[in-house]
Amino acid sequence: HQSFDHFNVGLNNCCLSDLRIQQILELFQSCEQQSEDLEKKELCRAQLQTDIQRIFPCSRVYLAGSSLNGFGSRTSDADLCLVINEGSVSKKAHAVHVLSRVQKLFHSLSYIQRPQLIQAKVPILKFKDKFSGVEFDLNVNNIVGIRNTFLLRTYAYIENRVRPIVLVIKKWAKFNGINDASHGTLSSYTLVLMVLHYLQTLPAPVIPCLQMDYPECFDPLMDIHCVPNGSRNIPGFISMNQSSLGELVLGFLKYYATTFKWDKYVISVRQATVFPKPYMKEWRNKFICVEEPFDGTNTARAVHQKVKFEAIKAQFFESWRLLQLRKDLNFLLPLGQTRPKR
Repeated sequence: HQSFDHFNVGLNNCCLSDLRIQQILELFQSCEQQSEDLEKKELCRAQLQTDIQRIFPCSRVYLAGSSLNGFGSRTSDADLCLVINEGSVSKKAHAVHVLSRVQKLFHSLSYIQRPQLIQAKVPILKFKDKFSGVEFDLNVNNIVGIRNTFLLRTYAYIENRVRPIVLVIKKWAKFNGINDASHGTLSSYTLVLMVLHYLQTLPAPVIPCLQMDYPECFDPLMDIHCVPNGSRNIPGFISMNQSSLGELVLGFLKYYATTFKWDKYVISVRQATVFPKPYMKEWRNKFICVEEPFDGTNTARAVHQKVKFEAIKAQFFESWRLLQLRKDLNFLLPLGQTRPKR
């Protein structure tokens, strides 16, 4: 874990109009995933890999998603990706077949509880680790999920302000009911990409464009087993942007409330820019368009109802208005005390 003590320097000299930086730091430090949380997930992953290799000898199990990308909280579930070489499992039916065999194996493992196969667009096997209490989702050969995990992990640690800002925005979105793709709003992954895009495109960027600056480290054709080491030696980014955490959170809300043209553009972290919506099924008539950095799909496709889209836009605007007026995160999300009256 990196030290955030330097953010406190000069707090007493901040102008009264600045958002309370201390609130953001305290929320981040109380909610961020701890090293022991990650160790529990890694222990289960390693044991699962050993057990699954009994039925798929050439397989590997990877921890992915928020547990590993640096943007997880203490309550985050864990995503696992089973990568196997035995035949093709690119189609849904094949993935279901593989996960059915794994589910049968799990019934014989004493440390696995409640294995449940979910036959969604991307089939997953849900289960709980008896010893750690962690809930897991296991998919098969979702290679892009591993690639974007390590891309986001590099962004998370390349500049000290990135992780606190992302965590606050995720908490804000969850509290205000716009962070649930299963109910037609924004996934946490999409929210992270939206934050990264904002930080990349400021006049003085807070973070670089990793895929443009280090293409060899994030080559979409890189062997998946090399991906975890691909970005290991990328140095930290020295930003000329001196905005405080509070200013950046407020700026993020303002950007999507008043500046970004939802109906015209696709958000691209891969290029650190926006580009006009192509006239293709993936983008045409979609309310929100956020490009997946590796496979080019729309990560915000879950937002398919106009009423949900309007609610998301309204929440950005109302939160920006309130935060600009009150300068207090308590008006946007609970910080361990009663929410103030508006």
